Amino acid sequence: MATIVETAVAAGSFTTLVAAVTAADLVDTLNSDGPFTVFAPTDEAFAALPEGTVEALLADIPKLTEILTFHVVADAVHAADVTDGLAAATVNGKELHFSTTDGVTVNGAKVVTADVVCDNGVIHVIDAVLLP
Repeated sequence: MATIVETAVAAGSFTTLVAAVTAADLVDTLNSDGPFTVFAPTDEAFAALPEGTVEALLADIPKLTEILTFHVVADAVHAADVTDGLAAATVNGKELHFSTTDGVTVNGAKVVTADVVCDNGVIHVIDAVLLP
């Protein structure tokens, strides 16, 4: 099995996320023991942001780090753990809120693939970038 970062790199659909994690110097953190839960926006989710947003974030590392750490929970949260109305604290100190009405959503982003299990946690693929 692989770490969260190795799994994201191998998947090929998270190149923007991996580039952002690398730019924010979070690779070592997300390769550490964990467990972590990462709500991973696809490349399409990043592409859906207003034009220039990704480039602006890559030039503003503190803001980029704030957004990326908003996608990470310092615990393993599996799909079976999610209940309607659940809240989970993120690494950046803010909360994510879950809904199970009409599929699972986290802060309004739809979970499109759940429970990608890694050595040091779990990835849930989401269809939007979460903004704190």
